[in-house]
Amino acid sequence: MTRVPMGAGPFLTVLTAGLILVMPLQAAAQDAKQGETVYNAQKCQTCHAIGGKGNKMNPLDGVGAKLSAADIRAWIVDPVAMTAKTGSTKKPPMPKKWASLPAAELDGLVAYMQSLK
Repeated sequence: MTRVPMGAGPFLTVLTAGLILVMPLQAAAQDAKQGETVYNAQKCQTCHAIGGKGNKMNPLDGVGAKLSAADIRAWIVDPVAMTAKTGSTKKPPMPKKWASLPAAELDGLVAYMQSLK
């Protein structure tokens, strides 16, 4: 049995808690980076803009503060239903072609949109 020096217990507890908090943040940042790659590869900037780059008629700046991850996912997977649900009148409506993205790419794209706050 390994003995922990006296007084090290609280330090180890804090260190472990810190790692538990930091690791998901690193994973989220990595997912968001992958999502940015997907955003560019799928040419989302043809219809949307981020940071003034792309089609300025449909900016996504701040979308992560406005919509939940579930709503962002729904917009990507079933924009027809979300258009009806929200009463959006933007033209042209978003096409329903990204529902077939691989799960990891979809998760990354959602993480990237969530990072835009």
